[in-house]
Amino acid sequence: MGAEEEKVQENEKLSPAQNPMSPAQFLAWKRRKDADASARRDEVARKRADDIATGAVQMNGRELFLHEPWVFDNSRY
Repeated sequence: MGAEEEKVQENEKLSPAQNPMSPAQFLAWKRRKDADASARRDEVARKRADDIATGAVQMNGRELFLHEPWVFDNSRY
């Protein structure tokens, strides 16, 4: 039992003091976090679209299919 008590005491020393979070605080934090993540994703998508439009980056297969579907037209063969 002495070893277990020592481990518990060590863990208490290492872990910082925690303040309990109310459900309302958690939901506000989660909404803010999701909004930030969504804004970052939108910015990356917009930058990628701009780079594709200027020809700065190569398109992947899906982007090529969406922007230039005539490339995939097999009716000629």
